[in-house]
Amino acid sequence: MALEIEQFMCREDNFGILARNPKTGETFLVDAPEELAIVEAVERTGWRPSMLIVTHHHRDHVEANLAVKERYGLRIIGPAAEASKIPGIDRSVSEGERFEAAGHAVEVIATPGHTAGHVSYFIPEAGIAFTGDTLFAIGCGRLFEGRAGDMLSSLRKLAALPLETEVYCGHEYTLSNARFALSVDPTNSALKERARQVEELRKRGRATLPTTIGKEMATNPFLRWHDPAIRRNLGMKDATDEAVFAEIRKRKDVF
Repeated sequence: MALEIEQFMCREDNFGILARNPKTGETFLVDAPEELAIVEAVERTGWRPSMLIVTHHHRDHVEANLAVKERYGLRIIGPAAEASKIPGIDRSVSEGERFEAAGHAVEVIATPGHTAGHVSYFIPEAGIAFTGDTLFAIGCGRLFEGRAGDMLSSLRKLAALPLETEVYCGHEYTLSNARFALSVDPTNSALKERARQVEELRKRGRATLPTTIGKEMATNPFLRWHDPAIRRNLGMKDATDEAVFAEIRKRKDVF
């Protein structure tokens, strides 16, 4: 069963997402970065959300929680480990739990690293994952509350999803991510072609998402810690996966 997705910009570079079951009209919202942008998207589409699912507690993902809850009477679901930081939360969820949203079973995947309690949501029937600020297109989130090993473990979980899974994440960072990726993986022909496509999309003011797990496995250095070419470029041929990942993240932080 398919989901219809309306992806829209919030703030400067956040994505807001409305997901609708075309048969029933049931709709949910993924994260709430900005009230006005959400209200405009709802009015434009006519898709009134009855649920908000939250990936993590950072302000640019929960700022409009209470406003949209009051406006639409929706139910808020978010990570149990951050429940005290999620405004208006009605149900907290953890790794391995399932719940229903717009008639679809949603699987909760614990993906700490960016924040200590970050979760991602996978909808197998629709082949869609909402990864917040854990996995970006050609990137991953900064380690604000976790360590490299935490994020590596989280990314391994997401990398294990079916390759065709469509991925929606929290920010439009793909252009800067692609430029960095080329600095550590300059001989990757798939990455070079994708970087060209991303440049063109951004010149036209187009979004670079969704991506897929397959695309990320081929072009995202944060999912390619095992790649011999990247390891050679870093001078870390025999290093552990965690050490390689940590070095890539460290370089991105100062790129």
